[in-house]
Amino acid sequence: MNLYLVQHAEAVAKEQDPERPLSSKGLADIKKIAEFAAKNCHIGAEQILHSGKLRARQTAEMLATELNVPTPLETDGLAPLDAPTIWTERLIERTEDIILVGHLPYMSKLASTLLSGVSETDVIHFQMGGIVALTREENLWSLRWMIVPTILP
Repeated sequence: MNLYLVQHAEAVAKEQDPERPLSSKGLADIKKIAEFAAKNCHIGAEQILHSGKLRARQTAEMLATELNVPTPLETDGLAPLDAPTIWTERLIERTEDIILVGHLPYMSKLASTLLSGVSETDVIHFQMGGIVALTREENLWSLRWMIVPTILP
């Protein structure tokens, strides 16, 4: 199973818009990442799930468009302060490749829990709009690759 963890792309400030849609930079970054991933990373995800916050939904929609994945769905358990155990437990039963789009500190805690068993260890430094690819073989998770907007031209 492959799991793709995505921190939403850059959003506008809360003072500018309380709904916090993606900024023009955020939209450009996630488009760039999604196009690169579609051409180079062979992502075969069957589903994209997001937190429901506007910035996560917009990030998920751009990924779905570029990766040719069905319409993203809102789910619980991906909010910034949710417990990482919500998804670590759900992933035990899953076998299909999926993309989860959420927020910090949640995405970092989930990745750390899967890779090291400890949520407080900062194993991966997420960047807005970046994708972290993990794989599970025989109930052990490992890092496959990571792409972030700052490494792409």
